[in-house]
Amino acid sequence: MDRVDDYLQQWRRERPDLDVSAMGVHGRIKRAAELLGKVQQDYFEDQGLTRSEFDVLATLRRSGPPYELSPKELKAATMSSAATVTNRLNALETRHLLTRRTDPQNRREVIVTLTAVGSALVDEVIRGHLATEERQLHALSREERDTLASLLARLLAANGDASTQER
Repeated sequence: MDRVDDYLQQWRRERPDLDVSAMGVHGRIKRAAELLGKVQQDYFEDQGLTRSEFDVLATLRRSGPPYELSPKELKAATMSSAATVTNRLNALETRHLLTRRTDPQNRREVIVTLTAVGSALVDEVIRGHLATEERQLHALSREERDTLASLLARLLAANGDASTQER
């Protein structure tokens, strides 16, 4: 049993006429995100980053050579506002983890590039991040992880979170 079970039992006692099963799914997704996210944020802080800063650096790194994207592309990939992306870019540029320059083909656009220092940092931090995620999933077998990932992907897609990649 988990804490969500406690809440569901209370609702079933107080309102036996209601089906609270959906609340169990929603509550567990929310609770898992909180618990897993806290441990991951602590790891990133130990590395001198915030989760959102790592997200920007990792997005650039996984984009492939030459590890460049526009702020607009970063905004879409990190699901952030333009102002939030600008603040993150300012902080990361100050630390020499990325650079910004005017796009020579469109002088109104900016190109954000991951620096060698930023790339080295992402490559190091991702190892520990993956190890953290592995530890957090230790209670699930590989098959259970695959099933959970598949079910969550289906739930997200059904609620409008479609892939941006053509298959």
